[in-house]
Amino acid sequence: MDSGQTEAGRAERPNVVLVLVDDMGFSDLGIMGSEIRTPNIDALAHNGVLLSAMYNCARCCPTRASLLTGLYPHKAGIGHMGTNLGTPAYQGFLRNDAATIAELMRLGGYRTLMSGKWHVGGDYTARLVDSWRVGDVEHPTPRQRGFDRFYGFVDGVMNFFSPHYMMRDDSRVEVSPSDFYLTDAITDNAIQMIDESVEQDQPFFLYLAHHAPHWPLQAPEEDIARYDGVYTGGWDVTRTARHEEMQARGVLQHKWNISPRDEAAPGWGDVKVKDWEAARMAAYAAMIDRLDQNIGRVTSRLKELGILDNTLILFLSDNGGCAEFMAEDGWGKYYSDRHNDGRKIEIGNRPTLRPGGPLTFMSYDLPWANVSNAPFRLFKHWVHEGGISTPLIVQWPKRFRPQTVVHAPCHVIDVLPTILAATGVGYPSELGGEAIQPMDGENILPLLEGRSWERERPLFFEHEGNCAIRDGKFKLVRKFNQPWELYDMEEDRTELNDMMGCNEPLTARLTRDYEGWAETTGVADWNRMQPILLKAWELGDVHG
Repeated sequence: MDSGQTEAGRAERPNVVLVLVDDMGFSDLGIMGSEIRTPNIDALAHNGVLLSAMYNCARCCPTRASLLTGLYPHKAGIGHMGTNLGTPAYQGFLRNDAATIAELMRLGGYRTLMSGKWHVGGDYTARLVDSWRVGDVEHPTPRQRGFDRFYGFVDGVMNFFSPHYMMRDDSRVEVSPSDFYLTDAITDNAIQMIDESVEQDQPFFLYLAHHAPHWPLQAPEEDIARYDGVYTGGWDVTRTARHEEMQARGVLQHKWNISPRDEAAPGWGDVKVKDWEAARMAAYAAMIDRLDQNIGRVTSRLKELGILDNTLILFLSDNGGCAEFMAEDGWGKYYSDRHNDGRKIEIGNRPTLRPGGPLTFMSYDLPWANVSNAPFRLFKHWVHEGGISTPLIVQWPKRFRPQTVVHAPCHVIDVLPTILAATGVGYPSELGGEAIQPMDGENILPLLEGRSWERERPLFFEHEGNCAIRDGKFKLVRKFNQPWELYDMEEDRTELNDMMGCNEPLTARLTRDYEGWAETTGVADWNRMQPILLKAWELGDVHG
């Protein structure tokens, strides 16, 4: 395609709002069977299209890199996270031969806006903000990669009540020590940017990158109170109820059996601090509830401005539910233990404290993440279905009619080519005088319009030595340094019946295709990269 705007995009080009949320599991939305109240996000699905087999890249930074560039994360420069591990595929910040969607949309005449979490611009340590090199060659900011406006943060984890480093455009900004909640602030600024674009009579692309519901578990008390007592029955009861509800709603392609409770999760009867465990999940649910309220604020403002019908909205999560444990010690060297009003923050999963308040810093841990990812197994970091599956919800009233659920496998690499096709913006062979890589993703616009569509190429995954390829209905997958497993995704997407040994020619072909992709993409042997990363743990922030 030529650079700039094609003929198809010149008349009444749609606005675009791309919403990415952080660490939300496959079953955390009401539309997906959850008990959490998400009426505004559910409404997007009811009025648009729900893709049940959307894939991400199993972790924050890689997914964001793919979403922004239409490339596999290694080709965008972020094969792992923000730490520079010494190769172009693992440099930890976006490569110059990877064009961002903001750069392309600006070239096509769009005003480009971002509010929220960046986390594709190098490594940062929250407790060392005075040494940050924001905006240098290894720490590019959104404004340096195509965004006209930016409000948010550049690193991976933020205190929702007391952020350590917020930016507006190119400058650091201070926030109120007593009246601030990150999810609300991200939305406030996004709406302001939308208003400015309408005043300027310019179509806009908004990347709304919410931090919620990523840890720390922090939410307004009135939202937490709504979920008091909801989770006292435990994780098994909640997980089973979600599975039954999603089957009743028809959001799964088939009525697959739910995977067993993760072997690392104890039975609820063996839990000694049940009230505290239930309170952790209540705080997590409150974060999603508040997130949904804010999505409703955005859609309401679009409607008030008379532009909702011609706005393409996409909503998805960057990975599956997060099983990371917030130990009482160790994390303090990365994150501040002081609120910006001077009060002490207690870092860690401490059963003596009520979760969710501004002076706590907790995670919800593996058993509840197992609920978030129902009916699948494993979590963020892994490339089994629990780590890489997210619903993709798409609404564009002027163009898409409400549909039943669509089950074709898609990937975050497909988002950029689809938005370009919808807006008529082209994809050049070079940008700023430098050649750029061709996109890996495929345009799924026909699928969203209810037309016939088939994927042309397999999908590939690699993160921390966890590897997979999905080709049609078959998926070959393995954990780091473990044997390959083979599954039929149509019959067994919960990955319970390993078919290894049943079809050797298929296994050989998929293995060969994966290895070929890994070699050309720059995927490194994680046995070699892991020691480099472990050394970097002492120097930089590799969380997110």
